[in-house]
Amino acid sequence: MSDVQEVLLAEPRGFCAGVDRAIEIVERALQRFGAPIYVRHEIVHNTYVVADLRAKGAIFIEELDEVPPGATLIFSAHGVSKALRAEAARRGFRVFDATCPLVTKVHVEVAKLAREGYEFIMIGHKGHPEVEGTMGQLNDGIYLVEDVADVAGVRPRGDKIAVVTQTTLSVDDAAAILAEVKRCFPGVREPKQQDICYATQNRQDAVKVLAPAVDVVVVVGSPTSSNSNRLRELAERLGTPAYMVDAADDLQPQWFDQRPRVGVTAGASAPDILVQQVVARLRELGAIGVHKMQGVQEHVHFPLPRGLGGSGLLAADAGAAAAAQALAAERS
Repeated sequence: MSDVQEVLLAEPRGFCAGVDRAIEIVERALQRFGAPIYVRHEIVHNTYVVADLRAKGAIFIEELDEVPPGATLIFSAHGVSKALRAEAARRGFRVFDATCPLVTKVHVEVAKLAREGYEFIMIGHKGHPEVEGTMGQLNDGIYLVEDVADVAGVRPRGDKIAVVTQTTLSVDDAAAILAEVKRCFPGVREPKQQDICYATQNRQDAVKVLAPAVDVVVVVGSPTSSNSNRLRELAERLGTPAYMVDAADDLQPQWFDQRPRVGVTAGASAPDILVQQVVARLRELGAIGVHKMQGVQEHVHFPLPRGLGGSGLLAADAGAAAAAQALAAERS
């Protein structure tokens, strides 16, 4: 029998505005055009969400060759390269862009500064689809760094350098890497607004409050979710044992031996139903009290593309409008 007595819920946790929007785009496309709807990459990095949409008729693909002529194609929330966007247009697919506007904001900034002659240092994780999409906005002149040591290996051709980041990084890790970038390239241009998104920042801030108040932290999120992994790492860095679970069945009673206070949070791509199932399982393991901690209340909303019931962006034209909406959301 575990020693669980109390559960503290981080606030905020779970879905962000970009994830809400992306999932709704797929669901509305299915309602309007019928199955199948093709989605380039997992719409968001969550096993439950992807399985649910797959059951409704979404087909998740990686290569455009898997999409039949005339089909409806949705770009995932992580964004895509310019080359892939152009190829989808050339093939004549009906395209809806579910790229998070906060990612689009980064793409727009890269395009703008590239026209002014800048090269870029991108702070991010190699192989992550968001990083591939952002770096794919240019043919060259963008250099990926994953840690402080990588910065020394950057060899730009000129002296006009700007820095951008993946939106789902550890805030603290990104700050350390940025400090090294500024040390090596004193004239580097930083983003006018921090690239790490409001939801990532808020969830990490919530864990900084949660972790010292509990004996163990459970993060609800899939292994492929960057922001969920960062929450687990942050809790451990603060000295609290932490585990990430895809579902309530993943919970192990031994995690809670002599750890009566359990903190629960969820990555930005994890639906609330999974949190509720985890809480229900913790009650079965002995939890009596469940309390929500105080935290930031989020009221951000991004409009849907025109053609899916929204008055926002045209199907494949994310562009400057989404960036403006994202900036306004961050400032609110």
